[in-house]
Order: sequence, then C-alpha cells, then structure tokens
Amino acid sequence: MYELKNKIIVITGASSGIGKALAEQALSQGAKVAVCARNLDKLKTIFKDSNQLFCFKADVSIENDCKTFLSEVARKWGGVDVLINNAGISMRALFEETHLSVIKELMDINFWGSVYCTKYALPFIMERKGVIASVSSIAGYRGLPGRTGYSASKFALNGFMEALRTELLHTGVHVMWVSPGFTASNIRNVARSSDGTAQAETPLEESKLMSAEVCAGIILDGIKKRKRNIVMTGTGKLTVWLNKLFPYLADSLVYKHFLAEPGSPLFKYEKR
Repeated sequence: MYELKNKIIVITGASSGIGKALAEQALSQGAKVAVCARNLDKLKTIFKDSNQLFCFKADVSIENDCKTFLSEVARKWGGVDVLINNAGISMRALFEETHLSVIKELMDINFWGSVYCTKYALPFIMERKGVIASVSSIAGYRGLPGRTGYSASKFALNGFMEALRTELLHTGVHVMWVSPGFTASNIRNVARSSDGTAQAETPLEESKLMSAEVCAGIILDGIKKRKRNIVMTGTGKLTVWLNKLFPYLADSLVYKHFLAEPGSPLFKYEKR
C-alpha cells in the first residue's frame, strides 16, 4: 500500500469539483498538497492557510506556468511524490457549428496541460519512485456526440499516459489514469458552447450523479493501491465494454442517450 501521509502531492485545477475534493481528502490524510488554478483568490478562499498547503496561480495551458508551478513546489518542499493532472474543461456543441478555437482550447488544457505538468514533475517523481495520475473520462474510450473536442483531448491523454507508463515500466514510477462517469461538479457549467462562451448551465440532474467527494476517494484509493486504471460507475463500465465488443450497437445507444439530453444539439439533425 502506497501511503499518502507526508507525501508531496500536486493537484491541478483544484478550485472546484473533483480537484477540490482531492486536495481536501489528501490533506486530511496527512499529505502536503500543492494546488493550482487560474483564480488564486478563489483557491485561498476555499482552503485554509496551512503549512501543509501551497496555493499557486497557474493556467495549465501555458507551459511556463506549469514549469514555474512545479519548480516552486520543489523549491518549497524539496520535490514531488504524486502528480494528479485534474484540470480540464468540457464542451457541448455540434462539430459543424464549433469554432476551431474551442477545440484548440480543450486540447491545450486537457491534453497539453497534463503533458506540461508531467514533463516538469517527472524528474522529481522518478527520484522518489512516485505516482503520475491523470483524470480522464469515459469520453477517452468512447467518442461522445456534441463533445468532439473533449473526446479528442481525453483519447489523446489516455494514449499519452499508456505510452508513458510503458516507458517507465521498470523505473519504479507508477502511472495511472482514472475515468469518472458523469460526476456532480462545475465542469458542465463552464463547458464551452460552439463559440467558446461558457454554457452556464448543466443539462444533467446533478443531484443524481456521483459526488466529487466519492470520485476523489476512489482516485486516492487507486493511487494508494497503485491501480493500473479505473473506470467508474456501472454505466461507464458498460459503455467501455459495449464499445469494445459491439461498436455498432454502441454508436446507436450513445446517440440515443445524448439525443435525450435537454436541449441536445443533436435535435438539429433529427429535424432534417
């Protein structure tokens, strides 16, 4: 069992949702936790000042922000044991109508943000035989309609993590990714519309979704047990399984599921 007590854990995108829950639970287990987000004031409002906590303003889509963040963590505490690439945004719009800048933004944050942070954390993690974990999605296994940019970024992230894990197989570094299903968080409220503006609402009944706290607990448990990867929720596991074994059926079922969403962009194609 890999214990988190006294470990130095870096978590990106910690101002809300899963990232916030991860930081709170890691702190409660005795870890030293470094968090970053684009809004430093929000971070400082959420987390109580503590010798076990380091808050830093960083936009993970900017390489130098990631480099500086990891350098400052190492300067403060001497290294990094665990990196959790959590920062991410989503979208909901037909590809036909989506500005390409939206897809680039999703790739810059969801994929490149993880690559940048991993690059600059890796020397410290290799020295300590630590853990690199990324929060992916079911959309990294099965492309979701209305989420082309999001799915692309998560497929890319999964491929990056799998290749990296294989490279580091005999170094003592553990590499894993986790794929939550729909989780109650702020991600859908800030999801991008076709023109890049925030959606500002969620099409889902958040109260019926897995909580960010439960999701964070599963992730940290997976890190401690050095799981290879984790697919969460029965629906998520079924989706991955169906897509692998019965892809044509998965196409139809996934389409119907997302067509049934309130305000689904797929209605446009139904009217033709």
